[in-house]
Amino acid sequence: MQARGISEAEWRFRLLRQLGAAFRSAADIAEILKVVQEGLQPFIPAEILALAVADGANLRFLAGPLAGETFPLAASALHGAGVESAASLERDLKSWPRFAEDTRLAEVGVRSCVRCPLITSGRIVGMLIFGRRTTLPFDPEEAGFLEDVCAFVAPAVSSHMAQAEIERWKDRLHTESLLLKAEIDRHSMFEEIVGSAPGIQRVLEAIERVAPTDSTVLITGETGTGKELVARAIHKHSRRSSRVLVIAHCAAIPETLVASELFGHEKGAFTGAFERHIGRFESANGGTIFLDEIGELSAETQVALLRVLQNGEFERVGGRQTIYTDVRVIAATNRDLPAAIAAGRFRSDLYYRLNVFPIQVPPLRERREDIPLLVDYFAARFAARAGKKIRGVERRTARLLASYDWPGNVRELQNVVERAVILSDDGILRIDPGALAAQAAPPRPRSSRLSLLREKEKELIEAALVQSHGRVAGPKGAAAALGIPASTLESKIRRLRIDKYRHYPRP
Repeated sequence: MQARGISEAEWRFRLLRQLGAAFRSAADIAEILKVVQEGLQPFIPAEILALAVADGANLRFLAGPLAGETFPLAASALHGAGVESAASLERDLKSWPRFAEDTRLAEVGVRSCVRCPLITSGRIVGMLIFGRRTTLPFDPEEAGFLEDVCAFVAPAVSSHMAQAEIERWKDRLHTESLLLKAEIDRHSMFEEIVGSAPGIQRVLEAIERVAPTDSTVLITGETGTGKELVARAIHKHSRRSSRVLVIAHCAAIPETLVASELFGHEKGAFTGAFERHIGRFESANGGTIFLDEIGELSAETQVALLRVLQNGEFERVGGRQTIYTDVRVIAATNRDLPAAIAAGRFRSDLYYRLNVFPIQVPPLRERREDIPLLVDYFAARFAARAGKKIRGVERRTARLLASYDWPGNVRELQNVVERAVILSDDGILRIDPGALAAQAAPPRPRSSRLSLLREKEKELIEAALVQSHGRVAGPKGAAAALGIPASTLESKIRRLRIDKYRHYPRP
């Protein structure tokens, strides 16, 4: 081979030295390819260059016309290649595609090509594809020289990949540190699950069973019952406890930003996206993500979440690169999801993916025996914070707390006790009846207003049960007819001592 009046050996030496110097100053991988293409053009024309690297189970293109695209590594030209592999020549990708990436390469104009493995430190890190728009093949001599070029390219690519990985870890560690700081600073509802009632004991037993697994958990219960606390307990006792627990309150995120918050976005993905943003799922890789109020997600986000649960993959908003994540999902809701499915507001396939291990947290009114324990716990906690000492609870206050229905559940009780501690000057906890939304009344004659309301409620429930043939849940159940969650209706049936099988036999 002769080039411009110089010998082949001298031409190769000059070109490789020129390329080596250029690689050291190249700012990124795209610039490296530009240097290679321009240096080769007078001698070995290659109109299209594409660089791909092995990334887990995928072949990921970093530069060239397919930048950002991924293909299964097991079906790619790189699969099974060893460090002894030589460059391979392809004559016509359009007519005879052999590998997963070949069809796309043909679509962007590549007809004939040379694939050269990039080898550094005794391992293959990727491959560089030199492509022509014609079926004129590269000859073996050209392929041999391109292998020499790739020996110079490989360390530069490896260095850029290592730097990119460092930057990704820096971004991730920065994100995790912010999340952990937010968790430390943030006042959780309470640090421990307090109670000995049968309902709360069942929750503790469920946590003990499911925590060591990686199973998806769906926590249901009314607002303020402690669903987030259950999620924290599951993570704390899991194999992932050393990694971050990422919390996303779906109802608190504007609908237009939910996808960005959960899955991240690329720079320029939308107005105001001035830089790349790492989403909650990417930040939670290796750990746990808690999705609170899952029933509030839009239909579009439900589809994306289903994909994560099924395949562990997603794309950032505005991005084309598929991102894989190893994360355990714990979801929670105070909605009746089966009723939402019947109404067309929630996907049934997503529900079944989430509802692998359901845990229902009972409302406080169904575990009244725990109220004194919770009062003592909260009083001690807030007294220590305020520099006070609470010696006891006023008898009238104890009766009031025990008889109140607590529509806000444990969270409401916490707030009431905190206020009482602040107002206490003599070490005795007292509750002003006006601090409660409604004061529970002692038993009254059946003619009282409370009894009349209960009788009316009982009549409505019994009528709905007759209409539903004794069925509580489901689209044709009594709960749907009354517009309340099935769990709430079951609770009312027990409290009002209604026999739901009075008119219809047990199934």
